Amino acid sequence: MPDQQILKTMCPMNCHPTLCGMEVTTVDGKFVSIEGDVTNPDSKGFLCMRGKAAHQIVGNERRLLKPLTRQSRGSDSWTETSWDGALDVIAEHMKRVGPEAVGFWQGHGNFANDYAFGLKRSQMDRFANLYGCQFWNPAMICWGMGGFGLGMTGALETSTKEDLSANSELIIIWGANTVSQASTLQHVETAKRRGARIVVIDVRRTEASALADEVILVRPGSDAALALAMMHVIISEGILDTDFVAKNTIGFEALETHVQPMTPDWGEAQTGVPAATIINLARSYAATTAAMIVIGGSSMHKGDNTWNAARAISCLPALNGSFGQPGGGIGPRHGGRSHGAGFRDFSAHDRRKPGDYVPNQMEAIIEALESGAIKIFVSIGSNVLSSFPDTNRVRAALAKAELVVSYDIFPNQMIREATDIVLPGTIWLEEIGAKSTNAYIHLTDKALPVAGEAQPAYEIYKGLADRLGVADVYPWGDQEEAMNAVLDHPATNYTTVEALRQNGGRMALNISHVAYPELDFTTPTGKIEFYSDRAYGMELPPLPIAAETSEADGLILTHGRTFAHFHSFYDHGRAIPTLAAREDVADLWISPADADMRSIANGDQVELSNTLGVFLARAKVTPRVPKGTVWIRDGWPGLNVLTNGTSVLPSAALNEFPFSVGQNGFGARVEIRSVNDCL
Repeated sequence: MPDQQILKTMCPMNCHPTLCGMEVTTVDGKFVSIEGDVTNPDSKGFLCMRGKAAHQIVGNERRLLKPLTRQSRGSDSWTETSWDGALDVIAEHMKRVGPEAVGFWQGHGNFANDYAFGLKRSQMDRFANLYGCQFWNPAMICWGMGGFGLGMTGALETSTKEDLSANSELIIIWGANTVSQASTLQHVETAKRRGARIVVIDVRRTEASALADEVILVRPGSDAALALAMMHVIISEGILDTDFVAKNTIGFEALETHVQPMTPDWGEAQTGVPAATIINLARSYAATTAAMIVIGGSSMHKGDNTWNAARAISCLPALNGSFGQPGGGIGPRHGGRSHGAGFRDFSAHDRRKPGDYVPNQMEAIIEALESGAIKIFVSIGSNVLSSFPDTNRVRAALAKAELVVSYDIFPNQMIREATDIVLPGTIWLEEIGAKSTNAYIHLTDKALPVAGEAQPAYEIYKGLADRLGVADVYPWGDQEEAMNAVLDHPATNYTTVEALRQNGGRMALNISHVAYPELDFTTPTGKIEFYSDRAYGMELPPLPIAAETSEADGLILTHGRTFAHFHSFYDHGRAIPTLAAREDVADLWISPADADMRSIANGDQVELSNTLGVFLARAKVTPRVPKGTVWIRDGWPGLNVLTNGTSVLPSAALNEFPFSVGQNGFGARVEIRSVNDCL
């Protein structure tokens, strides 16, 4: 009889806080199918098109299955090698240049079966700390900037989607969207059926707009101004929760004075939102304690917004007293954690050797490559050529490195253009791992034998440690033992891998569904800080401010997610046939007015350009994006040739939180022209 097994696993696409459950069926150890897991309490059987296409990762002909070395940069001539041979070469280079000239960077490709659990992240960090080399936290490229703004106010914790669906009466989806928060939006739908009012605030009419009772379109980079104008209305009309403000906040008097000139008319001039709309939104928000704001995770904090948007928006729940209340406060967001959530950390930060370390700042990393301070760059499941801004500068900086190493499962832009040695990685079904949502820990057990000569990432650190004489890098007998060590935490009720297996592959976390239930906030004072001495000490504005919007010529380029894309792994989805077919080229959303001014027709090939570079796309002429703004899928290979690589925060701010925040601007103004007649 054939040996059929059905195992629980999780989708490998990392759409956090949307992490969906799967069931994988194998027969005699061979892959058969993937289906949505109807027993999964987070996703309840749902899979978006990305999840449904995940089966195409298995057996994919483009998969990297052997270690490779490139004969010379600029060529496409690769030679197969062995893991031992590759690690020998890497270790010899590392011995010659010394630890501080080596940099490790990891991305979402390393978290396909580890997201929000953190074992694989901490294993890389542990090696780097014990060896004494450079490493950086990839949150700087994604949600870290928003997290910084929220943290300066004191609002890092998030309430859960379950609290949202059960208790929220007003839900403001601010810069978030269905395509990156699919299971969250299911709870928004449930709340709407219960009678909750839904408001979507964004730079275009997103997919989430279909759920909305009201859609408010803002000028890109002006979200903080909208929040400040709302504060003006709430404070000037006296419709705030004065008791909450008096007991749980710092700096209200300064805020009151600060927002006096930020009237609805000022807000209209800044944001393009009619003053009457700002007044009505502020009044309805102030009148609803069970009002939850779902804040976008990455794209919202690029361009002019940076950290200022999250800083200003996170002050609002203090004015209506919704922090700590069922259905109120800040809802699920990318990188957010529930009250009480956590796992044991084995990064060995307390054992890091003294040294001259490059800070968690994108531009600092590039400068270190340019100067030769970093001579070896090792990328674990990432693609900095498409994810960092100012691609031309990044490419030139990598070219100065003595050795560039990539660990991944598919070739990508960085491998094709900059890498010297490729190490093939395992896919999520070939090794054990776990993923954490805001309320559950989910096991992703090994379901398939490892294909080819792929190996888990921790074998890199073990192999290099052996060659370099670094002790205690992998103190566990195997990865299951390592997982048990990380799970040994009050938030998991000290569960184990075997207990998870016996419990259907998951366990509820010991958390509060309501953030800050005891109103003890993430600040030095333990209160919500309208005025932040901490920010002032970093030479940052102590009060929330509106972003300084660029007055440069051209259209404002904005970014976001699409149904066929999430981050740069799987070669930006190009390696997965279903996703590649759904989006064969990059579509640029442009308003009819802007298209007419430039003689651009729907479907035209268009050239986007500025002083940094040029990018080709296909025009999608649509009234769903306002005049003056264009929108495109985030991080499409080559797109970041247009974006600003200047640092946003001073070095004094970079180590304030456990996550890194040294993001660059990512903003861009572009000129656009049709190139159909040039073809």
